[in-house]
Amino acid sequence: MLTDHEAARLVEKLGLERKVRLLTGADTWRTGAETALGLRAMTLSDGPAGVRGTAWDERLTSLLLPSPTALAALWDEALVGEVGAVLAAEARRKGVDVVLAPTLNLHRSPLGGRHFECFSEDPWLAGIVGAALVRGVQGGGVAATAKHFVANDAETERLTVDVRVGERALREVYLAPFEAAVEAGVWVVMSAYNRVGGVAMAANGLLREPLKAEWGFDGVVVSDWGAVREPLEGAAGGLDLVMPGPDGPWGEALVAAVREGLVPESAVDEKVTRLLRLASRVGALEDSAPSAPPPPPPGARAVARRVAASSAVLLRNDGTLPLRPGRLRTVAVIGPHAVRPRVQGGGSAEVFPERVVSPLEGLRAALPGVRVVAVPGPGVLEEPVPLDPPLARRPGTDEPGVRVRMLDAAGGELYEEHRLSGRILEPRLVAGAHTVEVAARLVPEEAGVWTFGVAGWGRMSLTVDGRAVVEGVFARDTDDPTAVHVKPPLRTGRVRLAAGRPVEVVARRELGGDDGRAVMLCAAPPEGDPAEAVAAAARAAAAADVAVLVAGTTEESESEGRDRSTLALPGSQDALVRAVLGAQPRTVVCVNAGGPVELPWRGAAPALLLTWFGGQEAGAGLADVLTGAAEPGGRLPTTWPASLEGTPVRETRPTGGRLVYEEGLHLGHRAWLRAGTEPAFWFGHGLGYTRWAYESMEAGPAGDGGAFTVRVRVRNTGERPGREVVQVYLERPESALERPVRWLAGYAAVEAEPGAAVEAVVRVGTRAVEHWSVEEHGWRREPGVFMVRAGRSAGDLRLRGTVETR
Repeated sequence: MLTDHEAARLVEKLGLERKVRLLTGADTWRTGAETALGLRAMTLSDGPAGVRGTAWDERLTSLLLPSPTALAALWDEALVGEVGAVLAAEARRKGVDVVLAPTLNLHRSPLGGRHFECFSEDPWLAGIVGAALVRGVQGGGVAATAKHFVANDAETERLTVDVRVGERALREVYLAPFEAAVEAGVWVVMSAYNRVGGVAMAANGLLREPLKAEWGFDGVVVSDWGAVREPLEGAAGGLDLVMPGPDGPWGEALVAAVREGLVPESAVDEKVTRLLRLASRVGALEDSAPSAPPPPPPGARAVARRVAASSAVLLRNDGTLPLRPGRLRTVAVIGPHAVRPRVQGGGSAEVFPERVVSPLEGLRAALPGVRVVAVPGPGVLEEPVPLDPPLARRPGTDEPGVRVRMLDAAGGELYEEHRLSGRILEPRLVAGAHTVEVAARLVPEEAGVWTFGVAGWGRMSLTVDGRAVVEGVFARDTDDPTAVHVKPPLRTGRVRLAAGRPVEVVARRELGGDDGRAVMLCAAPPEGDPAEAVAAAARAAAAADVAVLVAGTTEESESEGRDRSTLALPGSQDALVRAVLGAQPRTVVCVNAGGPVELPWRGAAPALLLTWFGGQEAGAGLADVLTGAAEPGGRLPTTWPASLEGTPVRETRPTGGRLVYEEGLHLGHRAWLRAGTEPAFWFGHGLGYTRWAYESMEAGPAGDGGAFTVRVRVRNTGERPGREVVQVYLERPESALERPVRWLAGYAAVEAEPGAAVEAVVRVGTRAVEHWSVEEHGWRREPGVFMVRAGRSAGDLRLRGTVETR
């Protein structure tokens, strides 16, 4: 790695203007190059569940892994590290130097719209999962990015919200996962959009203290995209790199501020030094190489499939699972998500997988001698979706997909290309470009009223066979980059179509100003009768030997840029589940969601399986679990409430621009324990295909630093080999301080054959028995006795003991 002396020598070669130029991106995804230093541009890319690269183009496919909530549900740092290695290999394949992951914000409220991209409600668990991913990515010579620093735990008013959180909660809860990432050696940290304590995070003193000074972070702090909105904002502080570029609020203003003595040139030099250090680490400096050349991980798709299976959380099971293929003749696979599952969350983290294995396809492949029938049930989509094959054909041809054209002001064609989806977020710009046009030939499979939509900003129109369906000027009313560039609002209209009669659908949007250039052409078939669709599903379930029902969320209910207003499953899915459960006593309900949803019928489900957003191998992993080829090894990283109304911490809406974390230390399972109420499923809960007895526990003694070891003996009392996640929690009922009722201190996963006993060794670190002293602004330990409890979840603890710390 580049030494400080070598970096200083390089910095000395540059004048002020050239140094400042390096501190703003060269474009949307690349940093600046500097030939005098042998510095090439570095490429950054979104990547929590896959590495997209620098273009939003469905033809440039990426491996799509399960969502970060699924990674946290693994409770398996080694497997998370394998996922990191896969991400690094994907990054190198796409020429990416910096992956913008992991997201270390917490599941403070179940209404958070971006939970699928975060890990957990628990700061310790989020920290160890994030650290494992950091080590996996950076072991491949690619930089990981800990984001969004800090308290960016909801999406409502995310660009401007002022989070107010007490110093102790900030240190013990919200900063803790970032501290773990720094201890793991993370090379990049991203500052958040929001404010904390009234100060925007791009300019917040927290970037200096504790991030750089106390923790010793020696990497680059990059802004979230578009987060620096004022001239010189953060320039004299801990922020190092403004993205995107090439235009930005530093540039000439920063050069002038240095010359006028308002910003010391040493601050600029430090930022450039950090950027060069990052370049050295990823091999972007002449004669430098990545710190660890990435070995291509064998079987990346196999890793994705294993994670999809291992992260599945079995919430209930009366013996229905695993299925016994030899006893099956017909399986009914029910629900829209069974055919088109949600495999990733919406927003900037999206990638384009080459192929997705649906639950239907996975089960058909796993049950070759069994009749597997698909029954969609009622629709769940609230809006039309982008037109894609097989519904869309390129006009004038029989090719699947759409036609994209760029037109000049007179309507003349500047270029044409064939695309596979009606979602065109980055149409190619050419000289004279005035209007983007997306067109498709659609052959309606159903007669009735179809809904069409065009998404974008500015002047737009949509026609069906020349008939205007949408037309107008739609002014941009937000600065949120996701709403501008990734998910602009949809304007819709309706047309009655005849079955089998082709129509040509054309969407146009004019370009101009700073409204981006994204445009989407969308369509939805006639709305069917939900009651009849539910009845048809119930009939199919009754006629089968077993029913597998897949229910889940939609992009409208879980996506970056907005929080949820309800935890209910969209559409008529609750009615569908109840009807199928009433018709078929051997029903497996699979929940395809990235965060908590209400399951009011959960007590009636013979088997209930949470599958998260399972990535491109979702259906294959699910089939492995259902047939017993793999055990559902997941444990909940977040408490699931029975209802929104009973959730102790749920507010995501600021009041007067402020969001106050009134609960302090008490979020997630800590909040439930303090309230004395029961959730639907506790943090840490998850069943397997065998049973476990907790036989004994030995805790301590504590060392001088407060750390100690807990040994727990468990026995597999079932008929199958299995894996158990032994969890250790601490309590301090006689404390002079405010503390959670109970908090997670460590875990160990063990495996055993039927009848065998095994010892789980859980190492409890110093921080688990420390608290942040607001008065002394430091970590302190309260001497005395801690109660140690071990078990299967925060609400199922079977053994107890004590340990005394000094």
